[in-house]
Amino acid sequence: MHFVTGGAFNGKRKWVKNNYVMDQTLWLTAYAADALTKPSDAVIPSTVVLEGLERWIQTQIDSALVSDTLRQNVMNRIEPWLAWEEADSYRQLVIIGTDMSKGIVPVDQQDRLWRDITGWIYQDLVKRSERADVIWYGVEQTIKTSEKGR
Repeated sequence: MHFVTGGAFNGKRKWVKNNYVMDQTLWLTAYAADALTKPSDAVIPSTVVLEGLERWIQTQIDSALVSDTLRQNVMNRIEPWLAWEEADSYRQLVIIGTDMSKGIVPVDQQDRLWRDITGWIYQDLVKRSERADVIWYGVEQTIKTSEKGR
């Protein structure tokens, strides 16, 4: 899995489009209200991009639940995609999430919870990723790479 993060409007989408073959890619985006759920009966190309992870996380925030439960609920929705990728060495999963860790800490409790959960999930994904990149102002900085990473 390749995790790509960076600030809002810093060129993450453009960078991914320039580094992957787009005609062989399924691109799901939270910004267009696509579902994060992996379709069970669809033919899926060899590359899948999940864009806007922070938005999908936001839809799962329920202040009545403890943070560990929220975190696990989101990871449970991502897990089928990770299993899909691991099932075939030719498959590539790319997850794009906006970095929300900089700036002013939100006053609203639910917004703080969203920010916290997002940060923890990003840490979980980077641990499991083969490669992780930060894109700032269109410039890529690789922060993790493994033998299997690109």
